[in-house]
Amino acid sequence: MCLENEIAVLCEKPFAIDAGEVNEMIAKAKEKNILLMEALWTYFLPHYQFVLNTVKDKTYGKVLKLEADFGFYRAFDNSSRLFNKTLGGGSLLDIGIYPIFAALSTLGIPNSINAKATKFKNGVDSSCCITFNYKNDVTAILKSTLLEDTPTHAIFHCEKGIIKINTQFHAPSNVTITSNGKEETISFPNDAIGYKYETLHFNDLIRQEKKESNIMSFEFSKQLIKTLDDVKSLIKLQY
Repeated sequence: MCLENEIAVLCEKPFAIDAGEVNEMIAKAKEKNILLMEALWTYFLPHYQFVLNTVKDKTYGKVLKLEADFGFYRAFDNSSRLFNKTLGGGSLLDIGIYPIFAALSTLGIPNSINAKATKFKNGVDSSCCITFNYKNDVTAILKSTLLEDTPTHAIFHCEKGIIKINTQFHAPSNVTITSNGKEETISFPNDAIGYKYETLHFNDLIRQEKKESNIMSFEFSKQLIKTLDDVKSLIKLQY
């Protein structure tokens, strides 16, 4: 309705339930020539931009393995959005998207995916364990769960060191780098709630009359939802 009425839209992740809906949204934004962006705040946070640049520049060599998790305990409640199947409930779309995002944004699209899940009685996933396989034996080991609290780290094992985004890697955090027997923790500005950074970016896009983000692009949103769809297929999760 907003796009149809030529109102710019910043839409909370996941962009939609599946790729079909995402493609429909993007097509409408292009038809109306209106700004649309998926709101995945992690991409815009200073600590994550630092890690992206460090990985891209191969400061510590190539990434050999990524380990990323996101988990917290919640008692099952089918009336809650978090568990309601008609609303895309379960761990994968709500929090599994963050480890998957970490892999896609640093390592790219995997050559193959392995996934397994446990499920609540209504069929949505209670936990999901995913492996992304890349060439040269590079892997991403990813996990989401609503059954337990987990460290919620993102750890990049590189040729010449380890880059670790500390607890709540998806939110404002700090980064510990271990290399040559030395460990250093780097802090980043955190003068407001972390959503500030994606909001500033979106506001700049509006001022510049841009119709698409150069960071959270349509192409990346398409890759992200397709990957989520692929995992859903592997764990036999249908909404």
